[in-house]
Amino acid sequence: MAKRYSPKVKFQVVLEVLMGEQSVAQAAKAYGVHPNSIQAWRQEFLDKGPEVFAQNGAVADYEQRIAKLERLLGQQEVEIALLKNFLGQRA
Repeated sequence: MAKRYSPKVKFQVVLEVLMGEQSVAQAAKAYGVHPNSIQAWRQEFLDKGPEVFAQNGAVADYEQRIAKLERLLGQQEVEIALLKNFLGQRA
């Protein structure tokens, strides 16, 4: 069965390799990871790195939902004010 590594460990290994603190071979030996795995993690890191700084899709979805709920709340406040005004005139 293949050994699993946490994202934190993968990040640490890749960072050490990219910063030149260790070669891939040294990191592989130090962490007990196959060099091909480190190369794959490094490539994934380089490929997906820009996504870290991009707008997170989940955050954008929540922001849209909050804006929609705020609009609905505003509409209901207006409706309540109109109903209070209408009922106040009839009493």
